[in-house]
Amino acid sequence: MINEKLEEAFNDQINKELYSEYLYYAMKVYFQELNLQGFVNWFDVQVQEERAHAVGMIDYLNSRGGKVDLRAIEKPVIEGKTPLEVFEHVLRHEEFVTLRINYVADVAEEVRDRAAINFLDWYIKEQVEEEANVGGVLATLRLIGEDKKALLMLDKDLAARTFTAPVIG
Repeated sequence: MINEKLEEAFNDQINKELYSEYLYYAMKVYFQELNLQGFVNWFDVQVQEERAHAVGMIDYLNSRGGKVDLRAIEKPVIEGKTPLEVFEHVLRHEEFVTLRINYVADVAEEVRDRAAINFLDWYIKEQVEEEANVGGVLATLRLIGEDKKALLMLDKDLAARTFTAPVIG
């Protein structure tokens, strides 16, 4: 059976992962309105990844005899009016998610749950990749500046991104 404090931390993080899915879906819609289909694809992959992250935690909590508590998902608010500003928001959000996953890992360490620590290691590594991925797009957007042709080239590059279901744990 999983520790009650750790169960609460997992349930809170599940909500954060589902919020991330919802936020990225809103951003996908934003880029659909701009007709930037590569960005739409990039965010579609993010939506799928965030759902997989939440499902992984739900499955883990269930496997440990915990109780999953699905909570209301806050309405997403997109900060920014340009692709650059939106991706700056994405980076801030991913940094927040990293902090929250680290908190769950801290609780797992506090209650000495080695199985949970091992499970969360995958999420910690995933967050490093998430932040690096967003950072790469941000660096390119900063380089592009106001160049619409370069923005369309980046859009084409982002269209090539694909979702691969993660093997969590």
